[in-house]
Amino acid sequence: MAALADVILYEDDHILVLNKPSGTAVHGGSGLSFGVIEGLRALRPEARFLELVHRLDRDTSGVLLVAKKRSALRSLHEQLREKGMQKDYLALVRGQWQSHVRSVQAPLLKNILQSGERIVRVSQEGKPSETRFKVEERYAFATLVRCSPVTGRTHQIRVHTQYAGHPIAFDDRYGDREFDQQLTEAGTGLKRLFLHAAALKFTHPGTGEVMRIDAPMDESLKRCLQMLRKPV
Repeated sequence: MAALADVILYEDDHILVLNKPSGTAVHGGSGLSFGVIEGLRALRPEARFLELVHRLDRDTSGVLLVAKKRSALRSLHEQLREKGMQKDYLALVRGQWQSHVRSVQAPLLKNILQSGERIVRVSQEGKPSETRFKVEERYAFATLVRCSPVTGRTHQIRVHTQYAGHPIAFDDRYGDREFDQQLTEAGTGLKRLFLHAAALKFTHPGTGEVMRIDAPMDESLKRCLQMLRKPV
């Protein structure tokens, strides 16, 4: 809980923004009694209202926006619906991403397995989904890409990168074990999903000001990239 206090990036009377660590659920449930939002409520017992504006997968790190007023939540949800909020993620993917592939448009269908686990696949029966991509940095057998989802489907970036033939490093659901093994042998030390919500741009619900909040990568992601930059 004290750790949550250390990852707050910005806070005022309307909103709170934090850099969610990987491996932390955004809320309890699915066998977890405790998530970020429960932790925040315990950390701020005096706060009358604290609600998640959006979600991040448990293993994804980065910018997470929390509303401190119902009016702020309504305003921010409206921005999400009207696509007025821009989210940028950084992902380390297998192989050489082709620079001309700037967008992946593939409909996504969510299935719930008997175990209760959610699995998403590309299907013509699915919901229209689009993610935009930009190459940030290239390595011998991997590429760091900036991913900007236009729609907000479950596991969207993870499935779209896999569909494009470039699964994300250490994705236990949609990834590639051989790629993960390559990263381990290269001495990256990586043991977590390399998907990080790096930036969020939105209109402040109280002031109307356009805000951009950036979340730094954790040490494990930085170290991984440093190792990949070393000449072989």
